[in-house]
Amino acid sequence: MARKNVVICGAGIAGISTAYQLAVNCGVDNVVLVDDRPPLSLTSDKSTECYRNWWPGPGNAMVSLMNRSIDLLEKLAISHNNTFHLNRRGYLYLTADDESIPDLFNNASESSQLGGGPLRIYRGDTNDPSYHPAEEYGFNNSHTGADLILDQQLLNDQFPYITDKAVAALHVRRAGWFSAQQLGNLLLELAKEHGVILIQDRVEGIELEFGRINSIKLASGDAIPTSNFVIAAGPFLPIVAEMIGVELPVFSELHLKVSIKDHLGIVPRNAPMLIWNDAQYIPWSQEERQFLIKDKNSRWLLKEFPAGVHTRPEGPVDSPIILMLWEYQEKIIDPIWPPSLDPDYPEIVLRGLTTMIPGLSSYFDKPPKPFLDGGYYTKTKENRPIIGGLPVEGAWVIGALSGFGLMASMAASELLALHVLGKPLPEYAPAFELKRYTDPAYLKLLDNWENTGQL
Repeated sequence: MARKNVVICGAGIAGISTAYQLAVNCGVDNVVLVDDRPPLSLTSDKSTECYRNWWPGPGNAMVSLMNRSIDLLEKLAISHNNTFHLNRRGYLYLTADDESIPDLFNNASESSQLGGGPLRIYRGDTNDPSYHPAEEYGFNNSHTGADLILDQQLLNDQFPYITDKAVAALHVRRAGWFSAQQLGNLLLELAKEHGVILIQDRVEGIELEFGRINSIKLASGDAIPTSNFVIAAGPFLPIVAEMIGVELPVFSELHLKVSIKDHLGIVPRNAPMLIWNDAQYIPWSQEERQFLIKDKNSRWLLKEFPAGVHTRPEGPVDSPIILMLWEYQEKIIDPIWPPSLDPDYPEIVLRGLTTMIPGLSSYFDKPPKPFLDGGYYTKTKENRPIIGGLPVEGAWVIGALSGFGLMASMAASELLALHVLGKPLPEYAPAFELKRYTDPAYLKLLDNWENTGQL
């Protein structure tokens, strides 16, 4: 095979975006994508397909990366008639605990100061700012920053389907969702128009010459000569990196999601992403509790579950589908395909959501048929990606995009392209390089890292 300028392992959103940035925006020819699975089918289409610029510190690297990525997403949406249905409905974090309001305020203040946008507070006073509901479609005229709603009347008026026990809400405004498949297909189509080739095969080996990348060996027996190899292999990052003797500090968690037909219209079609910010006990009936407590294998269902159950509408205005997610059992596992799916997950998540949206309890007796899916969140300890060069010359990585790969894809791939081409880097680049783990000060910081921003 003729020599290629860049070979990218992985045709998920990270690999496709990188191919797009290199070929379309940077004019690099002879770029090859290699994956033995169909594009976007391993992890990229298994998430909530959401985005936000609301991230914690330390430092403003994550907020800056996401702001840049959202800028690029919006630019792409404008130039291509919003074919991937980008909206800015926002994320609505809710609590029923008065004592958690200071934390909600402090976290919001931090993200705002890091570049997330202005924080507006609503207390029910006459001098409160005007509250503007999010637009159902598009993103051009929506607010940025966030609205901290402490006025329960305002909360009830704007979100009447939420439990009346909610005492506060944080509406993050530069946030929403889009279609992963539509975005990925658009980027891949544009990349192919600029000469990118997609090869359905598996990388099985990497040949070095004088300590640098020289050739990529495929399962078919072919080899691709190249001087630049990008690892964008998602959950299989460690396996591919080991081929060149590099150990990456990443691990994978299985995250599930379920979709159902909300045929009763409990969750309005114009709702934002809805997130319950409190830990809770699942609302079982007394009879169910007595049944569960008898079996040691089911008693865990009576324990306190973590915060974070969330849902959003899916599809066009006439679609009855809602997505439901809750990572109540985060387990580090070795990725296998297909992943093992928990058949009890749909009922557990539905019941957890009723704490926030009581109307969903209408489905307890006759639950809609669920569609259960899942993928792997490959992450670092601090939940920040690894983007940049590896210790082997000509080897690059874009990965550990744990659950935020879609929202970060445009800026992450732009950053990787700048690394590959040796161009000037943005100020947030060092925060995502692998060599940060050789800095004693950073390693010390890791020991006390608390808020990772993970849903």
